[in-house]
Amino acid sequence: MVKLEGRKCLVVGGGRVAEEKIAGLLAHGPKITVVSPRAVRGIQQQARNRILTWKKRRFSPMDVDGAFLVVAATDSSRINSTIFRACRENGALCNAVDDPENCDFFYPAIVRRGWLQIAISTHGLSPALASRLRRELEQQFGPEWAEWLQNVGTQRREILGKRMPKSQKRKQLMEIAAPAAFREFMSKRRHDTSRTPASRVTRSVR
Repeated sequence: MVKLEGRKCLVVGGGRVAEEKIAGLLAHGPKITVVSPRAVRGIQQQARNRILTWKKRRFSPMDVDGAFLVVAATDSSRINSTIFRACRENGALCNAVDDPENCDFFYPAIVRRGWLQIAISTHGLSPALASRLRRELEQQFGPEWAEWLQNVGTQRREILGKRMPKSQKRKQLMEIAAPAAFREFMSKRRHDTSRTPASRVTRSVR
């Protein structure tokens, strides 16, 4: 949940894991550079389309210069350690995939419903558990939560724009985010969905 727009992010490695991490980064608008002698087809295509910059060579500690965030997506602990040390020396945040000892941060498993994001982290101890919990939460929080959050956001702006005591505003802000408000929203949503527009009513022809 770090704001990455316009910031330099470095990904070391060009395999499937690197491709997955790049996909997550792209959603936040950073400037991505990939350093790897080889790259999977998807990364090559992104480089051709100038979505990212691909430097087709081995990693050098100088690659970290100016980077805000670095992902070490290699299968070598030795290289990961080299990348991590370079990040420490240059003040960049580092994540070495499946290598907690060489991490400043961990990638959480994310449930996304529009602007609603639920992050699950096990501090690198069990990515499999985080993945399982993500699937369970995806069942609990369906796509309707994205629509409801937009609705709550609209109501919040209206409340904040009113002239009333702060205590009353806080009370109303809590009410629009309460379970009862969600149930009311879902009831209205189901009602609206079940209504058949008159223009769609078909009549039998005698």
